[in-house]
Amino acid sequence: MKTKQMRLLRAMSVFTVGLSLVGVTPLAAKGSNCQPVDDALNKVINTPTHIYGSMSFVPSAGGQPLTGGSIHTETIYVGGSSYTKVGGKWSRGDWTPQQVMKQEQENRQESKYTCRYLRDELVNGEAAVVYNTRSERSGEGSIGKIESEGQIWISKNKGLPLRQEFDIESGSSKQHHSVRYEYTNVQPPQLE
Repeated sequence: MKTKQMRLLRAMSVFTVGLSLVGVTPLAAKGSNCQPVDDALNKVINTPTHIYGSMSFVPSAGGQPLTGGSIHTETIYVGGSSYTKVGGKWSRGDWTPQQVMKQEQENRQESKYTCRYLRDELVNGEAAVVYNTRSERSGEGSIGKIESEGQIWISKNKGLPLRQEFDIESGSSKQHHSVRYEYTNVQPPQLE
């Protein structure tokens, strides 16, 4: 039973990180303002990156995300491999960065999305451009429509995402995702 739960958590964290990188987040749509967002998220896959994410459920009546049940994940992309930390334990990801990118390309074809420049802002002293992103696509089976809306902060100097905040809504379920990207001293984690 414990092995089954760990697999489920690992799959969920890969899914969540995939969404934060390139899944439901709106990317390059024809005639839209999404090319800078698309370029930044694509660049993450081939750049040594340490991604810190948290997902909180939002009450169905609206309001602030519930922090007590937050799920925290970490993902590292380095040397053509991905690593995920679930339940305090690191493991090598089942998906390579190339597989994540291939899946995203399929998701892009199935989504309607838009991006809009909002403002310039500093993130930890680094100049960034902030974009609003919005996406909509059909889910599989009983999931129905999946909608995502949020903001992404992209480094003006490096062209890489620094931070991302977005909500995903599917049927009666809504989650808030917070993602932070780091690019210095990224190494594969110690596997147990």
